[in-house]
Amino acid sequence: MKRSGMSLLEILIVLSIMAVLIALVAPRILGSQKKSEIKAANMGIFGIKKGLDSYYVDNRTFPSTEEGLAALYEAPADEKRAKKWDGPYMEGSLDKLVDPWGNEFKYEYPSTHGSEDFPDIWSVGPDGEDNTEDDIANFSLDSSESGSSSNSDSGSSGKSSSKSGSKSGSSSDE
Repeated sequence: MKRSGMSLLEILIVLSIMAVLIALVAPRILGSQKKSEIKAANMGIFGIKKGLDSYYVDNRTFPSTEEGLAALYEAPADEKRAKKWDGPYMEGSLDKLVDPWGNEFKYEYPSTHGSEDFPDIWSVGPDGEDNTEDDIANFSLDSSESGSSSNSDSGSSGKSSSKSGSKSGSSSDE
């Protein structure tokens, strides 16, 4: 007599093997995705830093916190300052300047976290909340660098780190 199909025992064995394989592979895939998102956030910060460097060359100052990153795309209303403006200093548009989790990058100048000579730029990270351990920034308050990961851009002053939420103390990034 010929058998067609699989017995219940055979199906359970196959499902068990598949479950074990998924349990072994899934964390590695998810870990790789998290690392890729962190690298993408670092690259976003690096791109903003380059745009700010170009802005500084023309204007001899960085945009204020109030002007924000919009100053990289739009000339200032003040005529005297608008004459020096030679932007846009970044490609694309301000509404597309978001981190891998869809959150706007944060900007602050004068700096209260990092170097006094360069603005603070950061992503609020995957949780979308500011001042949490998963924030990724161009400055560091934690000297042990136990945060997300360090930026691998050579020559870049950007650092990915956890922010402690405190606005005191700083570690220079330049």
